[in-house]
Amino acid sequence: MKAIIVIITFIISLLTANFSQAQNINWENLKNNEKHILSANTGWEYSFVYGFSYGYHLKTKMPIILESSFSFASGEVIFDDFKTKIGGQINVFQIKNFRFNAAIHGIYRRYGNPLVTLQNFGADASTTIGYYKPKWFVAGEFGFDTAIVTHFKHSDIYKEVYPDVKNGWFEPTTGGNFNFGIQGGYSFSRSDLTLRAGKVMNEDFKTEPLIPFYLQIGYSYKLE
Repeated sequence: MKAIIVIITFIISLLTANFSQAQNINWENLKNNEKHILSANTGWEYSFVYGFSYGYHLKTKMPIILESSFSFASGEVIFDDFKTKIGGQINVFQIKNFRFNAAIHGIYRRYGNPLVTLQNFGADASTTIGYYKPKWFVAGEFGFDTAIVTHFKHSDIYKEVYPDVKNGWFEPTTGGNFNFGIQGGYSFSRSDLTLRAGKVMNEDFKTEPLIPFYLQIGYSYKLE
C-alpha cells in the first residue's frame, strides 16, 4: 500500500511541476514587419522535454505577441505525456534598454502510466525584467503555474488494490509551483538563440518538486 501511495504522489508531482514557459523574445531585435515567430526548444523540466511554439506579432502600439505551444516528454511512447498552451505576452513598458514584460497562458496537459492517466487544465502567469540590445539580451524571470482541475482515470491494476477508488474530475486546484531564474539570448538576422535556467518551488514556499530545477535551450526564427 505504501508503495502505491508513493508512486501516485510521484505522478502528481510530475504533473504539477511544469514551470511557466513563454517564447523567449529579444524585443529590441523584433521588427514591426516580422509577424510570425517559429520556435523550437529542448531541455530539462520534469524530464527531458521537447517543445515547439508559434507566435503572432500584433500591430499594436504596445508590443503584443499571441502564442501557442506544444511540448512532450521523451520516452517510449512519444506523445503519451504532453502539454499544450495558448495565450500571449506583452511588453508593458520600456525605459531605454530596460523592458518589463508579462505573459499569461491557459494550459492542458496529460500524463499516463500503468496505474493512472491524468488530464489537467491549468494556467500560468509570468513576468520578465531585462536589458535588451539588438544583438543580445539578459533578463530575470518569475512565474506561477497552477493546476486548476485534474481528471483521474485509474487502471485495472490500481483498482485491484483499491476497488473503491473513484475516477473523475477533482477540484479545486490540485497544485501549483513558482519558478524564478534567468534567461538570455543572442540575435542574428531573423534568428534568436536563447537559454533559460532556474529553480522551481511549490506554492507553499516550503517544499520543492522532485526535480526543482529547469534548463532550456531554444531557437526562434521570425517571418514577415
